Amino acid sequence: MTRRTVRIAMNGVTGRMGYRQHLLRSILAIREQGGLDLGGGEALWPEPVLVGRREHALREIAERHGLTEWSDLDAVLADDTIDIYFDAQVTSARVEAIKKAIAAGKHIYTEKPTAADLDGALELARLARDAGIRHGVVQDKIFLPGLLKLKRLIDGGFFGEILSVRGEFGYWVFEGDWQDPQRPSWNYRAEDGGGITVDMFPHWEYVLHELFGRVTTVQAHITTHIPQRWDEQGKPYAATADDAAYGIFELDGGAVAQINSSWTVRVNRDELVEFQVDGTHGSAVAGLRRCRVQHRGVTPKPVWNPDLPATESFRDQWQEVPDNAEFDNGFKAQWELFLRHVALGEAYHWDLLAGARGVQLAELGLRSSAEGRRFEVPELSL
Repeated sequence: MTRRTVRIAMNGVTGRMGYRQHLLRSILAIREQGGLDLGGGEALWPEPVLVGRREHALREIAERHGLTEWSDLDAVLADDTIDIYFDAQVTSARVEAIKKAIAAGKHIYTEKPTAADLDGALELARLARDAGIRHGVVQDKIFLPGLLKLKRLIDGGFFGEILSVRGEFGYWVFEGDWQDPQRPSWNYRAEDGGGITVDMFPHWEYVLHELFGRVTTVQAHITTHIPQRWDEQGKPYAATADDAAYGIFELDGGAVAQINSSWTVRVNRDELVEFQVDGTHGSAVAGLRRCRVQHRGVTPKPVWNPDLPATESFRDQWQEVPDNAEFDNGFKAQWELFLRHVALGEAYHWDLLAGARGVQLAELGLRSSAEGRRFEVPELSL
């Protein structure tokens, strides 16, 4: 098999997501399997060039994994051998870096949110379109095994008419005073681009859009439950960003979605995120990996009686959906689709305009909460 090399400038690999999911479990995993099979006896070989401001951290990661190249942003963008620019930085640094990469003629693949506001997100989409480059935005949740099973049920007509979607996401993030927090302190400072709404509403936009229909209205209550946290040095700071968001979304076609997102909730469910979908013919509960169903033909008939204890386990009345396939890491699966898009021109619609829809929903959610009213979600175009 002949090898075609694609060189990828990877900015943000010193962060948790950039390192674990994008470098280690995606790009290096593709290399470990011998590259990406393009067909016709050809394999695409990704060559990462690590990018960042902390040279010692980049060197340590490179040496740990047998890589030989790391550099700063301006140097890699001036390098004509670099094909793709990938961004997993903090949101506040993303827009200017992507603008520079577009101007340098690089294809763009980026984490979300793509910008701090809709105007910035749309500007990136327009610049990429005008430059004629290929561009993509990470939308990893729809590549998870649980949601792939849910998509299979939808495509097979299992639900009949879908009536509602209820999502629960979150876990308790420790404040940092007596236990180390699981998330970086910037997540809780609005001035640094933090907040659960700008983090999670872009996810919910593409999950709802891809599986159930475009979001047409949003109504949200967004709050900061814990006003003080402690940073990585153990110093207290004011949590100026929201840590919980409760949203109601109307969807094209009439279904209603309710999704709670919280970093101040203790988990009493099987997975950290779960979606219950109810339809006229059946219901399903999908998480990261599992999906369980209950068809109308086997739906029991509960009777409300608060005077007697429940004698049946409602969870046991649901049936597990089989895998029926091998599921790869969701980040890696989307990377492979984007690399095929770059190398072969295969169709790919998770682009910067799709990323702008997520920014739009977060922005409208924040406005909805601040003004206490529901907002229509206009359909975006360039």
